[in-house]
Amino acid sequence: MKSFIAFIIKEYYHIIRDKRSLLILLGMPIVQIILFGYGITNEINDANIAILDNSKDNITKEISNKLLSTKYFKLKRYLDSEREIEKSFKSGEIKQVLVFEPHFAENLQKFGSASIHLITDGTDPNIGNTIMNYTNSIILNYQSEMNVNLAGIINVLPEVKMRYNPELKGVYLFVPGLITIILNLISAMMTSISIAREKEMGTMEVLLVSPMKPIFVIVAKLIPYSLISFSITIIILILGGTIFNVPITGSLGFLLLECILYLFLGLSMGILISTIAPTQQVAMFISMIGLMLPTILLSGFIIPIENMPYWLQILSNIIPAKWFIIIIKDIMLKGSGITFVWKETLIIVLMITFLLIVSAKKYKIRLQ
Repeated sequence: MKSFIAFIIKEYYHIIRDKRSLLILLGMPIVQIILFGYGITNEINDANIAILDNSKDNITKEISNKLLSTKYFKLKRYLDSEREIEKSFKSGEIKQVLVFEPHFAENLQKFGSASIHLITDGTDPNIGNTIMNYTNSIILNYQSEMNVNLAGIINVLPEVKMRYNPELKGVYLFVPGLITIILNLISAMMTSISIAREKEMGTMEVLLVSPMKPIFVIVAKLIPYSLISFSITIIILILGGTIFNVPITGSLGFLLLECILYLFLGLSMGILISTIAPTQQVAMFISMIGLMLPTILLSGFIIPIENMPYWLQILSNIIPAKWFIIIIKDIMLKGSGITFVWKETLIIVLMITFLLIVSAKKYKIRLQ
């Protein structure tokens, strides 16, 4: 028994002395509980909406104020015409538009009913459905209060329309998210592990002193992963379109160019990780914690960024996947062009430039 206890104590000291294992054991649960605890929620808070009030009477103002007095909605803008609706959705500024019919209060008084058009962005079916349910509930609550105070019965009729995803298919959300994860997984993670393996085995130095220039050695290692990532992306797009009828309403060429751009970003992250990680184990750990977990939790793929605490919303801005998911969803589902996604594209270009500069400096230090 003493020998058994001695082995337990030895293993305990081994874990304590291994800083990397200790970091994994203690750091992973702490990071997960913070991100999952703050991030995962089914509630919608401060969803940006726009209002097109064709009546501008006291009833439409009361309904608008009742919606905006809750924590669920925040007024982004008042629209002047229906032509502004499409532009507002494509810019990504709003999640829902309320359109009041002309002579709203007058129709309620004369006919006992009036309609509100509720147009909701359905690119994320979960968010769209939740926003629609909240809006309907608030309008029905207002209607009930009015009927208590009035002798007659009035009906405020919400006319629901889901934009870009009328059937609220979840696959419309998962295809763009899956492409993002695949490009991250293969281009960034596998690249970092591949280069770290060469360094760990001592073969990288042999390659770097060969007649071929170091830059060509690195590029040669990146090309296979680039081709594999891009091929899988095309396969996902084909399967999504043929099996699940996920549309590509925008330019296919522009979509593929954005995928290639994000692929370069993933390769840049993989190169940077490989300069930091001395072993495959460390490269895998950095990739999982620094890439995969933030991509899944902080990119808006599964959890709406608007639902997160403000500090997590700020943190999400440095997650490359956030900007790529916005781009790919806008192109595929909204038919947006460079006019509407230029800002996100520019951010990705700047991230690539920054990562390559830092990686180049790191490699230069190592080669000395």
